[in-house]
Amino acid sequence: MSAAQTQRRVVVVGAGWAGLGATYHLAQQGYEVTLLEAGGTPGGLVAGWQTAQGRAVEAGIHGFWYPYRNIFSLVQQLGLDPFTDWTRSSQYSPAGLEVESPIFQQEPRLPTPLGTFLYTRFQRLPLSDRLSALPLLYAVIDFDNSDAAWRRYDAVTARELFKQFGVSARLYKEAFEPMLLVGLFAPGEQCSAAAALGMLYYFILAHQPDFDVVWCRGTVGDRIFRPWVERIQQAGGKVLTQKRVTDVVLAPTGNGQPQVTGVVCGEEVFAADAVIFAVGITGMQKIISQSTTLRQFPEFCNVMNLGAIDVLATRIWCDRKVNVPLPSNACFGFDPTTGWTFFDLNALHDEWRDAPGSVIEADFYHANQLLPMSDADLIAKVQRDLATCIPAFRDVQIIDSSVIRLPKAVTHFSPGSYPSMLPGPTPLTNVFMSGDWIVTRHGSWSQEKAYVTGLEAANRAIAHLRHGSPATILPIELDEPHIAIARTVNRSLRDLVSQVLPPIWLP
Repeated sequence: MSAAQTQRRVVVVGAGWAGLGATYHLAQQGYEVTLLEAGGTPGGLVAGWQTAQGRAVEAGIHGFWYPYRNIFSLVQQLGLDPFTDWTRSSQYSPAGLEVESPIFQQEPRLPTPLGTFLYTRFQRLPLSDRLSALPLLYAVIDFDNSDAAWRRYDAVTARELFKQFGVSARLYKEAFEPMLLVGLFAPGEQCSAAAALGMLYYFILAHQPDFDVVWCRGTVGDRIFRPWVERIQQAGGKVLTQKRVTDVVLAPTGNGQPQVTGVVCGEEVFAADAVIFAVGITGMQKIISQSTTLRQFPEFCNVMNLGAIDVLATRIWCDRKVNVPLPSNACFGFDPTTGWTFFDLNALHDEWRDAPGSVIEADFYHANQLLPMSDADLIAKVQRDLATCIPAFRDVQIIDSSVIRLPKAVTHFSPGSYPSMLPGPTPLTNVFMSGDWIVTRHGSWSQEKAYVTGLEAANRAIAHLRHGSPATILPIELDEPHIAIARTVNRSLRDLVSQVLPPIWLP
């Protein structure tokens, strides 16, 4: 057997969007690829379970936004039809309905961000407060997702950013902070301004339709991941569950370029010519803390500086139908540092479309204070909060429920976290990183970012092993002309000023 044939073993760690994306492409390119998943089911946070009564549940509802170009392309390649139509959404506070969003792509196209401001239907927020956001456009233009921009804004909190640019207290409390609580999963004083700008631009401000969203018509595990895993296996890839990685084997080399030859799972060692890590921050920290190899490298040790956020996913089955005006709803003001969303699964999931009673998913983010509560107290809280938004929920009987606690489940983009995040390449020349917390210049966020970084890691492995064709990665849509011009002018002025004035201000 030739050397070219033997050097094609890739081990991928973690079976979420990033890991499955990397594994699928490498298997298609003829690699001997093994995917190791610590849990019992591929899918990471979007894997599904069942209640004691056999009803499907999952670790929160995941939306698929208009700019998810690569995920939509994947689903089309797989021949799947998992999604709803584009849906409208609303926002509630303890005072009632606050905001209704249209399907933006159905409205006349306006230069960004005019469509977002004009077509969103605010029930109580005065125009004067909304106009106070206009100076913030400079920060949106200045933040171009470059390394320099991340370093400028990462040390500042999102709350400080909005205050410095004159955003009114009411606009912040009723619009921007709710977006942060359900987009970055933390209040503004705990969010990096860089992450806030990146998230807001990608999902809302870059182009008018970007806030439009579809949902899976069932669990993501059933509708997408299960058939995807089958295709991986048909292509020759191995998907192994209950395989918790504890270390990697470092090859002795004399050229100063360390490489890994195997991935350790307890007593098992999986031989590898390249390794792709595709796990979340918490999972990666567990691996690093156990690994005598990875702990030798400061870059991996620095990952221990990063944080993660608690999430609570609940689902209730009611004895009767309640009219929920829109299928997806975000809520703020119920708990000081916690955001939550609720979804009408009778409208979103095929399984519950004809159910005699309402099926509601309610997910809580930055849910630290909620996780210690009993299931009964949590379900009682869910019903109270729902009834505050839609009073008819006060009178329903809950016939079944599910509570899934997810400690340290999602990335915390805290102020000052950027220098500790890993890029795709690592000090180990054949080890590559992927996931929604990895530094990438692509510009995407959340599930799309995880999938894109999985493809980027696969492409790095292909380049390293010199076999196969790289995956096609669709870029985000180009900036609209007026934004592109403004960014070009801003960069030129910033460069000019830096040549004339000494750096007397903090970046």
